[in-house]
Amino acid sequence: MKYASIGPIAVYLPQKCETIEDLKMEHPEWELDEIHQKTGIYARYISAPDEFASDMAVAAANQLIEKYAIPRESIDFVLLCTQTPDYPIPTTACLVQHQLGLRIDCGALDYNLGCSGYVYGVNLADGLIRTEVASRILLITVETYTKYIDTNDRSLRTIFGDAATATLIDASEEQTLGPFLFGTDGEGADTLIAYGKGMRPEELSLKPRHRRRWASSLYMDGAELMRFTNSKIPPLMEKLLNKAQVRKEEIDLFLMHQATRKMLESLIATLDIDPAKAPIQMEKVGNTVSSTIPILIHELRASGRLTPQMKTVMLGFGVGLSWGGGFWRDTWSQGR
Repeated sequence: MKYASIGPIAVYLPQKCETIEDLKMEHPEWELDEIHQKTGIYARYISAPDEFASDMAVAAANQLIEKYAIPRESIDFVLLCTQTPDYPIPTTACLVQHQLGLRIDCGALDYNLGCSGYVYGVNLADGLIRTEVASRILLITVETYTKYIDTNDRSLRTIFGDAATATLIDASEEQTLGPFLFGTDGEGADTLIAYGKGMRPEELSLKPRHRRRWASSLYMDGAELMRFTNSKIPPLMEKLLNKAQVRKEEIDLFLMHQATRKMLESLIATLDIDPAKAPIQMEKVGNTVSSTIPILIHELRASGRLTPQMKTVMLGFGVGLSWGGGFWRDTWSQGR
């Protein structure tokens, strides 16, 4: 039996970086120091007007391929997570396969998930490898949420940033992933939704739970998302620990979706875990949706805080409503 193993990760950030200081100059009336304290976000990256998901995905993948001398012909499958595709049709993963020059017998698919997307992707890759469909997978996460956000939106503009990541997932003799658990509650679809961007016109769409205060096509009910996170993730964590027969104290790191500092601090308290084991590192990039966990892993590896053989749990939660978690033991070394 072959199993999936998470290898190197590359991160692409757009050229434009927007900081709290930039926003102070543009909107001196906004209480930005208070917002910064609550969100934990100082800077975010903004995709250019002519820069879209496929462009960023290709840039991240090329970084990975070139830095680690990965033969393009060795890639068997592309899994691409995005909620901001170039087109409704065709699949962005197909565009990326062609632009990267990958084999035409390479599988490629998009899946539309946000904050839980990386956890889902890793588990999907593990399934493809276990069933011998693929032995080397390129897992890409990419979002351009800022294109949904009006420049006068004080709430969302200070939180979301654009980014792409590419992760190499290889077949291994050693099982380093699992167990995984997932959850879905579509009744909460109206807590984070982009209006007027699909086939369903806005007049026939789900209605926002509260008054829309800004002109953004993206709507978010932050308070409800925090309530949802604190209600769903603790029982998920308990079930995961029981399924793996592991005690909470044995976990070295909790790798959580980087939503906002306020949300994570609340969840850490609810889970009753050591804050030192739950890194919060979104200050320089913001909430990048499906890319937050791979960016976190990349940064922790680079700083030496995440080292091979550490026991970790990945936790994704948010838009959908969708959530998921899984155990992971890192076996990749930066020195390879």
